[in-house]
Amino acid sequence: MINRLFSEPLSPANSVALDLSATNKELNPAIYANIPAFCAYIEQKLGAKIGVGGYLEHRIIYEAHENFATASADFRNIHLGVDFWAQAGTPVFSVADGVVHSFQVNPGSGNYGPTIILFHPSQGIYSLYGHLAEQDLEGLAVGMPIAEGQLLCHLGEPSENGGWPPHLHFQLIRDMQRYSGDYPGVCSQRDLAYFASNCPDPLSF
Repeated sequence: MINRLFSEPLSPANSVALDLSATNKELNPAIYANIPAFCAYIEQKLGAKIGVGGYLEHRIIYEAHENFATASADFRNIHLGVDFWAQAGTPVFSVADGVVHSFQVNPGSGNYGPTIILFHPSQGIYSLYGHLAEQDLEGLAVGMPIAEGQLLCHLGEPSENGGWPPHLHFQLIRDMQRYSGDYPGVCSQRDLAYFASNCPDPLSF
């Protein structure tokens, strides 16, 4: 499934694992808390490759954004999808036949920005594409058929993708829980058991 996302299958020649976890000693709090410094770190690590990783990764970076704080005074800081870090404008393709479930711009610092969610009937699962270019939502309609391998979207600029270095947040979801155009991409440690079950690892699906 993952190898259908981009124009070429991911391989050691064109991709690299990217560790953004709280245990990565290179990512000191000063880098995590400063978005320009975080962007520079990502760019330096990638070179010309696609950075891949993040499923169930504990990331301190979310604690720099108020919208990740919870009513219980902790943070949603466990990442539920896989991120693919690359240049803005990188095209992204549908991983399987499906239909458009929903789409919208999710505004605010650290949010998804433009987001598309597909439903794949043959697999009985939803796929979420976040941090896109705003133009990718033009012409979409709920229920629109999308073929496997069809050009779906592009990586957005920081000015439109929630302020992040350009990347795709790709997440699989079994039960949408009545969400539309949005679904939690991170959770707190307290809710991890449920979300880990509802959002399987895309790299092994």
